[in-house]
Amino acid sequence: MIKNIIKSSLILSSTLFFACSDAPEKVEKIVDIDPLIQHIDSSFKASDDFFMFANNTWFKQHPIKASETSNGIFKTIDDSVNAAIKQICIKSSQANAVKGSNEQKIGDLYKSSMDTILLEELGITPIQNELNTIDNINSLEELPQLIAHLNTIGVSPLFHFWIGPDDKNSSLNRGALWQGGLGLGERDYYLNTDERTVKIKNEYVAHIQNMFELLKFEEAEAKLTANSILNIETDIAKISKSMEALRDPYGNYNLIATSNLKTNFSTDFWQNLLQAWNLNSMDSLIVGQPSFFKALTPILNKYSIAEWKNYCKWFLISDYASYLSKDFADEDFHFFSTVLSGVSEKKPRWETAVNETNEALGELIGQVYVKEYLPANTKEKLKEIGENIRTVYAEHIKNLDWMSEETKAKALVKLAKINMKVGYPDKWKDMSAIEIKSDEYLMNILHLNEWEFHRMLAKNGQPVNKDEWGMYPQTYNAYYSPSFNEIVVPACNIIVPGYEGKMPDDAILYGIIGGSTFGHEITHGFDDEGSLYDENGNLNDWWTAEDREKFEAKTQLIVEQYSAYTVLDSMHIKGDATQGENIADLGGVTMGIEAFKKTDQYKNNIIIGGVTPMQRFFLGYGFAWMVNRRDEALAHRVMTNVHSPAKFRVNGVVSNLTEFYEAFNVKKGDNMYRNEDIRVKIW
Repeated sequence: MIKNIIKSSLILSSTLFFACSDAPEKVEKIVDIDPLIQHIDSSFKASDDFFMFANNTWFKQHPIKASETSNGIFKTIDDSVNAAIKQICIKSSQANAVKGSNEQKIGDLYKSSMDTILLEELGITPIQNELNTIDNINSLEELPQLIAHLNTIGVSPLFHFWIGPDDKNSSLNRGALWQGGLGLGERDYYLNTDERTVKIKNEYVAHIQNMFELLKFEEAEAKLTANSILNIETDIAKISKSMEALRDPYGNYNLIATSNLKTNFSTDFWQNLLQAWNLNSMDSLIVGQPSFFKALTPILNKYSIAEWKNYCKWFLISDYASYLSKDFADEDFHFFSTVLSGVSEKKPRWETAVNETNEALGELIGQVYVKEYLPANTKEKLKEIGENIRTVYAEHIKNLDWMSEETKAKALVKLAKINMKVGYPDKWKDMSAIEIKSDEYLMNILHLNEWEFHRMLAKNGQPVNKDEWGMYPQTYNAYYSPSFNEIVVPACNIIVPGYEGKMPDDAILYGIIGGSTFGHEITHGFDDEGSLYDENGNLNDWWTAEDREKFEAKTQLIVEQYSAYTVLDSMHIKGDATQGENIADLGGVTMGIEAFKKTDQYKNNIIIGGVTPMQRFFLGYGFAWMVNRRDEALAHRVMTNVHSPAKFRVNGVVSNLTEFYEAFNVKKGDNMYRNEDIRVKIW
């Protein structure tokens, strides 16, 4: 077996290796098993479809399970992390833990989720009090209090509300209102008229009807109710801004005095809402889309209180269906997993319980995960890679030929002040006030939502706590916060499938962790939105007008590039909506390459698995986005997500990079070839 693998690596090397006359003498390193090479499908040319070339053998060997929307690196790492979380949950559930301890909370929430017999016995009972609360209101004047209450338990009809850093004063927490109210999440599902979208909308109405029949509505009444809810949501969709229009931080920043809310929006709905949350002292709040909230007033008056009550019931039951008996959970699964994402089977119950427990108590689970499952020196290695990326980023900024020295100086200040949170928090949230019971699954989740909402309300007008994390250590993801000017890279980003128990070579580390993680997140600080925030996280135009104009000309090229990509039949990527992520992908890989060039592996031209260091870097980047997604899930993602599909996150980026053309001998006429005048180079 090992001999065959070595032999295949040598065969591949003749296909992949393109020597450069000025390259240092190569150093061959033979590895017995090399996952990166095993993923290659040489029936594809790297110069025609690099994504499939780098990953398709893995895709063929690992078809998507019936219970999943996709398969690939994210699912593989999630499986590894979930196996650890499962052990934490089981161990906690079997321990005779002290009441109120972290172990008791984890164990009892997991047990409450696993007790499907009790869930069947209870049926609708756990949510009945909330349904009664909705039934008990009798007039439109009572609607603000009802919606205020629903928000406290994690249900957000009509709009979204939060308290967080003020975009123009990032050290202060302030309330904000944002458009919402759509059960399908994105307005285009209601407004587009193509066959795929219309079919989903029709399925959505049938799903609402089925849910109301489960609530004991007669069939005819349930059908009328479903159509009424669709009418309400369609009216809301018509006044909602598009995904593209929402990418305007200045347009979304409208500070309005609470005393002027009635005047601005012709209703006292919003003052009553704030009063219901005991936010009488709030003197102003940020309204993301004033035109939406102004147009919402006539919609509020258009429908009867009975219709609004059913609309609120729909949001309530939809949000809590998965915590109820099988009939509700199955109907919820059918629409949101099968119709929208093509998934035909539910996950095993233990996996659902693990996911729910981790989502609700991830802060507590994370403390155990860090202590018992995290490889040694994880935090240090992540920090090292991150700082190396910052170093080359500074070099690139200094050498930009399109930016003035004035703007460069400010960009360097912002870069230097980016706070890198890696691994896990130095201080964990205090969740001691939360009570968890082993026989109250839905109520556990409801009380956790209440705790989180009231914790948020307490931030009103208070200084921002910049020590908080928005992700758990066991989350395979990362983010950049413009208001905090920070990147957060959780600990499990150190995991590379196939390299368990050993550190991958630098080509892989800088292709995955350096480029697609640290480089990507840092670039968000300089993308079309992030670049509008200064080094302190405040919305503040620190660019010269000429530099901003040059920057926008470059970003327009990336919008045009991605808008031209066809995902499914006639469905194209939304180039405007995805531009921030596409800019970050390109900038991240650019920095990953430069940091990798400083390593011994690159400088000494160490050949591993029969490929050159730079070929290996790009294969590592392809590995970073090794994701195969169902067509239904892919279409849903294009409709609702600001990230491009995985294939285009790879091919779209590398087709702009000279190093890729050189590494894989890409020539004019190859599918990956782009004329030099349209290759995008920003950072």
